[in-house]
Formats: sequence, C-alpha cells, structure tokens
Amino acid sequence: MFRRTVLRALGVGATWVSGFNASMEVFAQSGFPSKSVTIVVPFPPAGGADVLARILATYLSNLWGQQVIVENRAGASGRIGAAHVARSEGDGYTLMMSSTASLGKDNVAQFAPIALVSAAPYVVAVNPKLGAKTMRELISKAKAQPGKLTFGSSGEGSASHLTVELFQQAAGIEMLHVPYKGTGQAVTDLLSGTIDLMFAPGQTVNPHVKAGKLLALASTGDQRSRTSSDLPTIAEASTPGYAAVGWFGLLAPVSTPAPIVQKLNVDVNAALSDPNIEKIMLDSGAEPAQTSPAQFGKFIQSEIAKWSLLETTLQSKKKS
Repeated sequence: MFRRTVLRALGVGATWVSGFNASMEVFAQSGFPSKSVTIVVPFPPAGGADVLARILATYLSNLWGQQVIVENRAGASGRIGAAHVARSEGDGYTLMMSSTASLGKDNVAQFAPIALVSAAPYVVAVNPKLGAKTMRELISKAKAQPGKLTFGSSGEGSASHLTVELFQQAAGIEMLHVPYKGTGQAVTDLLSGTIDLMFAPGQTVNPHVKAGKLLALASTGDQRSRTSSDLPTIAEASTPGYAAVGWFGLLAPVSTPAPIVQKLNVDVNAALSDPNIEKIMLDSGAEPAQTSPAQFGKFIQSEIAKWSLLETTLQSKKKS
C-alpha cells in the first residue's frame, strides 16, 4: 500500500521499460557483466542496506552467472563508502546501495541513479522496559521527562536520526539522540535497554518484535505498511500529519554509460518483481519498489530537499 503511494507520486507506469529492447541488444553483444560486480554498502553489516544488498546480490549472481560481492565500507554516516564509489570507474562493476544518509546536495551529482530498491516506513521500536505500549504513552513519558528518553540512530544526519527529529518537532517533545556507527549496533543496545527507542527499518527490528524482545508502537508512513498492516501509523496513533519514509536504492558513478545503467535497472527491477524475492523482502520488513533511473533520480532530489530543510533548522537550533 505504501509502495503504491510512493510510485504514484513518481508517476511510475509502464514507461520505465522504454529502451529495454535496445538495451538488451547492446548487451547481448557486449556480454555485460563479464566479471564480478561489487555492491558497496557504506554502512556496517546487519543494517537495512546490507540486508537488501545481500538479497539482490544472490539473485543477480544467479541471473548473470557472475559473482556479486557485497562490500561494507562504513564511516561518516555513509559518506566514506559513497566517496569510494564516486571515485570508481564508471563501468558498472562498482555500485552502491544507498540511503538518505550517504547522499546530499554536496555529492548527489557524482552518482547515476539505477533503481529504487525499497521505500518503506520505519518502525517505532521500543525496549519493553520503557513501559510505553502506545505512541501517546511514549509522548507522555517524553513530555514528563524532557531530554531524558534516549533514541538511537545509525549515525548523525542519517534517516533514522532525522525521522525522529521530524517527529519531535511535530509532537512537541525533546529526547536525547545517541548516534551509532550503523543500525546493527543501535539495535543491539536497544535490545539491552541501553537506549529506549529507535525508528528503524522493519528488516532490522521485526524479527525481535516477533520474538517479544522489542515492542513496535507504530510505523512512520502515511499509510499502513504492507509488512505490518496491524501496526498503526504515527499519524493515526498520535500525531496527525506526520509521515516519513526510509529508502534504499542502487547507484553507480556518474560516468557510467546510460546503456549500462539501463541494463542494471532492468535486471534489478526483475529481481524486485520476482515472487520469491518479494516474499523474502516483505517477510523481512522491506517493501520492493519498481522505478526507472529517471524516476529514482527525481525521488532522490525530493528526499534531499526535504531532509536538507530539516537539517538547516536543526543547525540553527544548535547555534541559538
């Protein structure tokens, strides 16, 4: 359901396959890929980007008959890995599984969008020790103890950070931010009770929710998630008008030729429409997308504009 909303906003239809036949003719002759392909994940293992990269890598390896390697290059909220990919040769053999954190106004022009892999709301996950079973209870606790409740994120300026900042503004509360070097470390501390809550990709927290180790209070989308239809949105549960999306997508260096980008787009979209891949993703809490390179590029620009405005507001607040 949430996926359909995103795709309608992008104007996605049958047009993304234009050029498909020409692209296939070119690559029937060139034999791309003719060697192993590396997908760089600019975050530590076990996070949302890492999980999705490995799902895609398995499918594409089988499709191409070539090894697809997932390489984690973490640091600086995704910027170290992004810089490595941007400097790589634009031949289609070095790609990046990106998210909000690794892209911004300063570096987005260094990349060629390939395909949006997943666009899904985050899950508001809390440690049961917090004693909040609804969003209204969470807000009440935060208002009673300004700056005391702690929320984790995958890093300063990451999507899991900014989605909470947006919520704090909308709900009129203040909590303490604890940034980590990746989602995996943050979830580990959430499970132990070191931090109270986190807005996290479903694929990283849903297994712990099902095991009873964490509580899921809401999702951050404008509609209920396909993966957790019984979970209310934040807008439903407590804060009308609030909505935010977590996304992951595949990019290449900007110098990558258009036919290679098109070939990669077609094959990634084939993976995302495969029933087995769709089930694996949905079971893990990720909602498959389906876009052309141009549509994904448009989506990236809209996300950068949205979060850049919030970051400017936060920086002004820190200075005052």
